[in-house]
Amino acid sequence: MIRYMIVQNVLHRPLRTFITVLAVAVEVTLVIIVVGLTSGLLAESAKRIEGVGADIMVQPPSASVFMAFSGAPMPIAIADKLSQLEYVQAVAPVLLQFNSNGLEIIYGIDQESFLAVTGGFVFHEGHDLQGPNDILVDDVYARSKKIKLGQTLRLFDHDFHVVGIVEHGKGARLFVFLSTLQEMAGAHDKASVFFIKCDRTDHTPAVIDAIKQLLPRYEVRPLKDFISLMTSSNLPGLGAFINVMIGIAVVIGFLVIFLSMYTTIIERTREIGVLKSLGASKGYIVRIVLSETTLLCIGGAVAGVGLSYLMSAIFIKLFPTLTILITPLWVLRAGLIAIVGGLLGAAYPAWMASRKDPVEALAYE
Repeated sequence: MIRYMIVQNVLHRPLRTFITVLAVAVEVTLVIIVVGLTSGLLAESAKRIEGVGADIMVQPPSASVFMAFSGAPMPIAIADKLSQLEYVQAVAPVLLQFNSNGLEIIYGIDQESFLAVTGGFVFHEGHDLQGPNDILVDDVYARSKKIKLGQTLRLFDHDFHVVGIVEHGKGARLFVFLSTLQEMAGAHDKASVFFIKCDRTDHTPAVIDAIKQLLPRYEVRPLKDFISLMTSSNLPGLGAFINVMIGIAVVIGFLVIFLSMYTTIIERTREIGVLKSLGASKGYIVRIVLSETTLLCIGGAVAGVGLSYLMSAIFIKLFPTLTILITPLWVLRAGLIAIVGGLLGAAYPAWMASRKDPVEALAYE
């Protein structure tokens, strides 16, 4: 009986029910998309760094694990010292420059050493860098920006000539000569990172120990563990940003549920009076209100998950360079957040309904 009553109460005001479910769906979608976008970008960036094919990455002291925040404080001459270490097969100095207009990182590479470490590019079209104004772009970037071979690409107030479109996954999406980027960035004979290839993978720990003795204050990381470091907790401010966005989502759900259930209680004052006159306890009334809320939140959570996948597909279609990682864990968390927020929003209306005097409620017009 109580289940039938709850369902009928929810269906009695279809427009209000739809708006409430939609608001909860937006709350769930906001949580899933924000977390999925940040997690996806970090994971995708880590995979591209890992795809360089190096065994070890050397950065300057106190350098962030996030490459976009790297400067160019390391003398490029360090590469010669690193290449002389036992078990080191190749060392590739790379200069990183962040392009704020396109939100991407450009790699300045020494073509010979980068080839030795990575094994070279897989070309879809065109050829390797030849002149100082040449640039390589990966296939994802080319598709996203609709860039064609031979086109002029303007970066940092400089015109580059697109000479090749390569397979994605070699660290960055854009590649120019190291000397060109050094001159543009005012970082002569400097590098942001050194990628190191060992002669054998099992020699990696020994090489890391040798590098730490040679460069005791520098950051030395094995690339196979790099992806595990790319989390929001390792980037100051990102974890706080995610928490704020989740907080906003919870507030949205709380207020909508509160308003919906408060209005519902006012409208059903006489119904509550009838129930209480028939012997319904305070707990029974509270259970009805909270059960209705739970049903609305579950409906909103299911709709929110579907909306999240739809929004993800739309974003990726419009912006192919984006990666949105939707995980079952965060789908479950978003649903629980919506339900808990909704129940908190319904707590006062439920308490108010349980305290209504049956005589006054029956006389309510």
